[in-house]
Amino acid sequence: MTTLRTLLAACLAGGVLASPVLAQGVIEPPAEGEAIAPQPPTATTMEPEAQGVPAASAQPRMQGPASVADLAEGLLDAVVNISTSQNVPAAGRGLPPLDAPDGSPLQDFFDELLREDGNASRSVQSLGSGFVIDESGIVVTNNHVIADADEITINFADGRSLEASIVGVDPATDIAVLRVEPDRPLTAVSFGRSDEVRIGDWVMAIGNPFGLGGSVTVGIVSARGRRITDGPYDDFIQTDAAINRGNSGGPLFDMYGRVVGINTAIISPTGGSIGIGFSIPAQLAENVIGQLREFGETRRGWLGIRLQAVTEEIAEGLGLPEARGALVMGVVPNGPSDGGSIEVGDVIVGFDGREVETSRDLPRIVAETPVGSTVTIDLLRKENADAPVEQLSAEITLGRLEGNEEASANEVEGGEPAEDAEQAPARSPTLGMRLTDLTAELRERFSIAEAVNGVVVEEVDPDSSAAEEGIEAGLVIVEIAQESVGSADAVRTRLGELRESGQRNALILISEGNGDLRFVVVPLD
Repeated sequence: MTTLRTLLAACLAGGVLASPVLAQGVIEPPAEGEAIAPQPPTATTMEPEAQGVPAASAQPRMQGPASVADLAEGLLDAVVNISTSQNVPAAGRGLPPLDAPDGSPLQDFFDELLREDGNASRSVQSLGSGFVIDESGIVVTNNHVIADADEITINFADGRSLEASIVGVDPATDIAVLRVEPDRPLTAVSFGRSDEVRIGDWVMAIGNPFGLGGSVTVGIVSARGRRITDGPYDDFIQTDAAINRGNSGGPLFDMYGRVVGINTAIISPTGGSIGIGFSIPAQLAENVIGQLREFGETRRGWLGIRLQAVTEEIAEGLGLPEARGALVMGVVPNGPSDGGSIEVGDVIVGFDGREVETSRDLPRIVAETPVGSTVTIDLLRKENADAPVEQLSAEITLGRLEGNEEASANEVEGGEPAEDAEQAPARSPTLGMRLTDLTAELRERFSIAEAVNGVVVEEVDPDSSAAEEGIEAGLVIVEIAQESVGSADAVRTRLGELRESGQRNALILISEGNGDLRFVVVPLD
């Protein structure tokens, strides 16, 4: 039987010491760029057989920090509660005109009652969290915590309350920077390297859940790179550390006391924590915060292109070795990339030395790059179906992404059916699409831009492969398997050639009425 002394000896052998948080304090983080050395095997990490315990009877044991008390004690003063108030018109009671008999003393009462009803307003209160990043009085929180607020008050752990002003906000990343004027330096925290955080690492959240103030919760990093709001810069850290209403804007710390995320959202059917919380990575937040402090606004880099994801089917159609990168589907006229060095159909796989794995990565990487920077873009290009894939590079000077700018493409619609296509069955060479050549009448009928050329999709069988892939009546087919098509006959001929060559799918470049382009992959069988 294992004795208490044996258990104590096993703990002292390494279970406590393996954690970054020690009983006597917090260990120093590694120097910049220095990797954290792996811990040697301990009684809590070795295989059961190595400890003399039979594998069949051994129970799994989770290694974690012995205590976060010392760590939390040094950080609590830097985390603040944020309360806001907003005056909003109250819904009037809609009282009808009230008239008392002439000379009645009730008339004054009626007039006052109507005046109050028309001028009624109420104050809406909200609570959130934040943290100090500069002892002079700079506080970071979520934009949604302070949005539309008339008054913002920062409440500190020592009982002080200070009115705050807004330095700058960025709704796209849900970050806000505030300023207070303290009478003495504040306790501040610094950012860590969120790109080095691994799934399974211990993290600690401090915030103001349900207005309770300074609450500490601990968990692990559950996942990275989460996309939850479908925004252009989504790259959230997921954690199971309890995050509730009121935690928004609070910090997520690593076990060295560095901020690796800003807590911003939860998934919950009840409004309380179910262990699925999300934080803005520090690497993204630092860049935005720096711009807000310097300029009062964000100044994001802009490449001036429209992108599409590279799927396995598209990669096969383009002859790429693997499905990675960002597919260029449009170049903005007069934009930074409108110099001929980047073309529709190019696949961007590198940006200034950084790999581009997906089309989701590129907008964020570009936005983090200073405006006016000259960067090198690594491209894969296939000129036509018979040409090999080329590896190219292009130098682009980034512009500035304005609030109303979007990387655009062109769209197209419309068409009269060709006579022989009208009777075509769903499994004909047109894949269930009824096609017609583009004419002036069709341009007018479907508002097709003059710059758009190709073959109009007049009708699509709802049970066809084309319909399943999102092709609709009014779209224009521009290319089939990277060859331009100018007539309905050319489309059918090209599809027939692909079948005869044994191809399983057809890579089709389509355009919408305004010229926006996109690739679709339609099965040929």
